[in-house]
Amino acid sequence: MSRIGTSARRIVPLAWPVFVGQIAVLSYATLDTLLVSRVGAAELAALAVGGAAYITVFIGLNGVVLAISPIVGQLFGAQRHADAGCQVHQAVWIALVLAAIGSAVLLVPDPFLALAQTSAEVEAKVRGFLSVLALSLPASMLFTVFRGFNTAVSRPRAVMRLQLIGLAIKVPLSTALALGVPAWGFDGLGLQGCAIATAVAMWSQVLLAAWVLRHDSFYDRFVLWGRGLDRPDPAALRNILKLGVPLGASILVEVTGFAFMAFFIARLGTTPVAGHQIAANLVTLMFMLPLALGNATTTLVAQAIGAGDWRDARRLSWHGVLLGCGVAAVLGCVVLLLREPVLRLYTGNPAVFAAAMPLIAWLVVFHIADAAQIIAAFVLRAYKITTVPLLIYVAALWGVGQGGGYWLAFNVGGDVPVSLQGATGYWIASTAGLVLAALALTAFLAWVLKHKTRPVQTGS
Repeated sequence: MSRIGTSARRIVPLAWPVFVGQIAVLSYATLDTLLVSRVGAAELAALAVGGAAYITVFIGLNGVVLAISPIVGQLFGAQRHADAGCQVHQAVWIALVLAAIGSAVLLVPDPFLALAQTSAEVEAKVRGFLSVLALSLPASMLFTVFRGFNTAVSRPRAVMRLQLIGLAIKVPLSTALALGVPAWGFDGLGLQGCAIATAVAMWSQVLLAAWVLRHDSFYDRFVLWGRGLDRPDPAALRNILKLGVPLGASILVEVTGFAFMAFFIARLGTTPVAGHQIAANLVTLMFMLPLALGNATTTLVAQAIGAGDWRDARRLSWHGVLLGCGVAAVLGCVVLLLREPVLRLYTGNPAVFAAAMPLIAWLVVFHIADAAQIIAAFVLRAYKITTVPLLIYVAALWGVGQGGGYWLAFNVGGDVPVSLQGATGYWIASTAGLVLAALALTAFLAWVLKHKTRPVQTGS
């Protein structure tokens, strides 16, 4: 216990700024959910579909750029600061190219709308929402470089401060643009107003991030300025992409395994998908804590690997997983006990409340499994292992979660009990998929920690 306590004292100082920062980011969606739920169920349904589409695009591309973290973390641990700075420049090029691709997808969201099969009213709102978010995606991708770099060099507070500033911009702007300002004769733009506020907040964060990198003396050692942006280096780009593509694909599978639930549940009607949106936002909010612990653990493990301290890397790996699961169990039980007052914070609509309530029953197991799988996957990234986790995610989250969820929700076999159909069926299958992923990833991590005594090749 004393050893895990020692590890916790190293992990927590890096984790809490990440947690606060991620809560600030998630608060964008939480705020949007609270605001548009007061506009109407159609707006909330559009947010569920549009938000799932945006998250699918952003997270998948974002994962590729986040390959910068284990790369820079190992270089930082080895005291190769200038080399780490060069990697940041190359990551900027990747972020810009991926942002252009992602923005084009958001401007033509027909594949997502085909999956959701929404009404014409909801479809129009989704298109307007995503067209604005397409303008914010380049800023989000560039900020991911800043975030991944700072996480790797143990500077999560720098990221947190800017994320809190972004939230401070987002809250009043979203409220005014979504609900309107009657005193000024402005009726509000609903969901599209929320998207405009997000774009303004994200571009503000990027400009401030550039200012911090330029003026904070801590970053001088990385030689980021004075020569312009480095030209694309094919070897460095290949190194990032070799790790980042399977990493991004893994994150994409993980996110779509959950986000695509909104598309299919939308076929059941406005009320079921509105209830799902509330439950999904709640569980995502809870997920930020193990995500922060995973980020912090990965940083320390990567730095230990770079410094050649394999015993410390193995110890931190296991302690991070155990700490995350313990915290998740406590948090899950607390939220389950307080589920009624928590749900009433989201909505006063009795039908939407009733649709969300049965989904919360799966929250504790869902959350513990989610914590175990994400921290195990993060630790594997520190060892530059991304391909095997990708295969596990495909089988567990797409095969069991999505495939099983569709089978139950829509009674494909014709013999599914009524109690297991609809949104509840999707949540049951998604929980089962997460449990399978957690077991497989922790078992594979155990094998890696037993057999690997040196850095493995990227993409293993």
